[in-house]
Amino acid sequence: MAKKISSESKLFAFLGVFLTIIGFLIVFLTRKNDKYAMYYAKQGLVLFIATVIIQILGGVVLIGLFVMPLISWAIGVALWLCYILLIVIYVAGIINSLSGSEKPLLIIGKYAEKIKL
Repeated sequence: MAKKISSESKLFAFLGVFLTIIGFLIVFLTRKNDKYAMYYAKQGLVLFIATVIIQILGGVVLIGLFVMPLISWAIGVALWLCYILLIVIYVAGIINSLSGSEKPLLIIGKYAEKIKL
């Protein structure tokens, strides 16, 4: 029989994903021993890192528009697709965190599982 996850753990797991870096810090500082909440908090942390990387790449592309417009435009389109994918992953993370079972998020889940705290 599967272990029943408390509504409090689900709430903190939700906060871990929904608030990304701030949610991770909240869960880490208050619920470090709650494996379910930490599982999703780590995914929220990796989601935040992925967002920052895409934001930085977006800034580089913006600068590159003046130097190589065609290549920068193509990369910009790819970055917009990455933004859409991040939104899908973000929504899936919110839904998964409230489900009561640990489900790794698309692409970023494997990186979150490597975080040892």
